[in-house]
Amino acid sequence: MDITSKTTLAAAALIAGSFAFADPFGAPPDAKHAWGVHDDNRPGVKKISADGTTPPSDAVVLFDGSAESVSANWCDRAGNPTKWVVDDKGDLISVRGAGYIFTKRKFSSCQLHVEWAAPDKVEGFGQGRGNSGVFFMGGYEVQVLDSYETDPSKDPNPNPNYPDGQAGAVYGQNPPAVNPCRAPGTFNSYDIVFHAPVFNDDGSIRLPADITLFFNGVLVQDHWKFDGPTGWRRRASYTRNRGDSGLKREDKMPIAFQDHGNPVHFRNVWVREIPRPEENVTHGDYYANEDKVLEVRAATADKLDAEFDAKWADAKPGIKLLEAWRVATYIATPSRLARAAEAEKSFLAAAEGLKKSDMEAKLGLKSDALQGYYGDLLRLGFVADDNPVLKLLGEAK
Repeated sequence: MDITSKTTLAAAALIAGSFAFADPFGAPPDAKHAWGVHDDNRPGVKKISADGTTPPSDAVVLFDGSAESVSANWCDRAGNPTKWVVDDKGDLISVRGAGYIFTKRKFSSCQLHVEWAAPDKVEGFGQGRGNSGVFFMGGYEVQVLDSYETDPSKDPNPNPNYPDGQAGAVYGQNPPAVNPCRAPGTFNSYDIVFHAPVFNDDGSIRLPADITLFFNGVLVQDHWKFDGPTGWRRRASYTRNRGDSGLKREDKMPIAFQDHGNPVHFRNVWVREIPRPEENVTHGDYYANEDKVLEVRAATADKLDAEFDAKWADAKPGIKLLEAWRVATYIATPSRLARAAEAEKSFLAAAEGLKKSDMEAKLGLKSDALQGYYGDLLRLGFVADDNPVLKLLGEAK
């Protein structure tokens, strides 16, 4: 059944004064999970459009091939118009001596898409060939470089280079897992997920910055945790208050591309702001904040209380029983437990003498769905193992 059909059936059932469940209730909330499994009270997911070839509808487009997008979104270190240029093909090109180009808008954790091409006229070797870089928060660099001919399996290596400085490297820290670099003059793509560092009040590092990088669709950096801001010849450290771009550390900072003296081309640049995983404090064994979880559970229970009679007064006994228990599992106040107990009495009276095969039609739920949910209630200590509903469900034929 597709989602449209489920929605239509659910709406029709509500109009009739009952509710059709696509799935039985999953495990209830607990100390580290603000919602139950498959919980329809959990906040819905924002809908966006994305076709895989153009920026997602919620992305910030930083460069679309026009000079207008450069003037609107980019500047030099001092905030003045950049001297980087846009050619007749719509490529943004680094100009020797122009310095870094910075976004006017500031970001912390984000998803960034950027395409770049080394100059089609090959000059120099190693770090002198098609050199630039993508910088997050002024100090965390993913290297951009013509590494097409760099191949240590060949003797001699056509373009030798240090591994932590070639294309796709976390500069000075971690080489890319493999080298998928395309030929000079051909565009490469970087799809990057960057998580900003988190500092303690005393300035010490609490959570390091990390990065995941797909280079031409190939995973080359897998959740790499930065040792600190990257740099040339120096060991990284979070004691550094400025990155190589020269900007002082802030909570949010520009994204920057480096001018290293080579006319590197850029196109199709867009970004989406994202949270760190650790910001998901309302749900999950690893990140949950139990005080916040309890706060959300209490708010959800209050909401369900306020609408309970209007939604479930005329529901079938099994549905009403399940919904009464659902509110109690968020926060088990005496009044909610009393309502669940009353719903149990009504259910037992309605179920008396029913065959297992008749329960869904007359009570609103399959017996095994209700039995599974009561098993969770038992494990969480809401009901005892001699609970009369559990006993009835276990003995039903």
